[in-house]
Amino acid sequence: MKSIKRKKYLNELISLRNNGMIKIITGMRRCGKSYLLFEIFTSYLETSGTAPDHIIKVDLEDYKNRTMRNPDNLYAFVESRIIDDGMYYILLDEVQMLDNFEDVLNGFLKMRNVDVYVTGSNAKFLSKDIITEFRGRGFEVKMYPLSFKEYMSAYSGTMQAGFNEYMLYGGLPQILSYETEEQKVRFLKTLFDETYIKDIKDRYDIRKDDDLEELINIMASGIGALTNPNKLANTFRSEKKSVISYDTVKDYIDYLCDSFLVEKSTRYDIKGKRYVNSPYKYYFMDLGLRNARINFRQSEKSHLMENMIYNELRIRGFNVDVGVIPIVVKGEDGKQQRSNLEVDFICNLGSRRYYIQSAYRMESDEKIRQERASLLKVDDSFKKIIIIGEESPVTRDEAGITTISIYDFLLKDNSLEL
Repeated sequence: MKSIKRKKYLNELISLRNNGMIKIITGMRRCGKSYLLFEIFTSYLETSGTAPDHIIKVDLEDYKNRTMRNPDNLYAFVESRIIDDGMYYILLDEVQMLDNFEDVLNGFLKMRNVDVYVTGSNAKFLSKDIITEFRGRGFEVKMYPLSFKEYMSAYSGTMQAGFNEYMLYGGLPQILSYETEEQKVRFLKTLFDETYIKDIKDRYDIRKDDDLEELINIMASGIGALTNPNKLANTFRSEKKSVISYDTVKDYIDYLCDSFLVEKSTRYDIKGKRYVNSPYKYYFMDLGLRNARINFRQSEKSHLMENMIYNELRIRGFNVDVGVIPIVVKGEDGKQQRSNLEVDFICNLGSRRYYIQSAYRMESDEKIRQERASLLKVDDSFKKIIIIGEESPVTRDEAGITTISIYDFLLKDNSLEL
């Protein structure tokens, strides 16, 4: 398998080098954090002139380093390696396995000639915890599975074949090392059950896990659908004949988000310029894991492409909301009633904003009208885009709505400006 450079994340680490803060690389298990830190970033440091003995690397997940999970042992080890006034780079993998890691890392910050980089895979490394524990001295670098462009850089088949496999098996880097469908399926199913689910059960001491497992199945079956904890609890009561509280469902969803398995997208009222608290949409950060969870039974490409677009926008650093436009329509009885049009994604990054619709197929005039309807109701000057699931030239209609192919969107860095 070709090596994948992960340039976006390397460049971010380079930009943060020697800034006096702890660089904390977060993200789901097996998305490539260790490889980024111990291979890609280490190679950069060495080629930039850093002596190997000034790079202190400890994989805390490795059994042979288990004694380093004791904070006193790790601190003593690092101190013993620092023997001159040169800059030392401390690289710690899966630092949540270190007891009292917050105190240890804050202690490293007091050393004059060290620069600290760590990885973590669970709830202790959410932004709110970094802000709390490191008091403005920690900087989160959030890492995602491979983008489609990164995936294709190591994939040897055609673009269409790569797209279909990426949509089915996802973007965890290790998936590219397997040759057969059976190997890929086994890897994903085992990873979900033996790593992600086990982590959640152990971390939050969940004894009765049937409801958690069923909740994951329901969410995996409904990607892109509006939902909330109360609606999910009602689904348990009506369809699963199981009584589960709103609070329990909310906690379980939070655990899935904390473990980087899913992300929540909030609705935003475009006309009223305010957030609508409920319901929400939830997207899986890796489609391969989602598909494995439901035994690859549901492969509706329209929903999968919507999830794929969401993930790409997040990889690019956008905050992504679901757009809502309240309208008044006449019902069959002739009376006026309130309704909502939906914009799939409102993407914000600094002063940039885009409104995006995901439309796997627009094979009829009615479907075209349907996809354009909500965008035509947005009365500001930000760009409006429809992404379609087939190869097609970029077009722009009389209302200024741009239509682009999913391939152009995923593979071209400037795709939102085409």
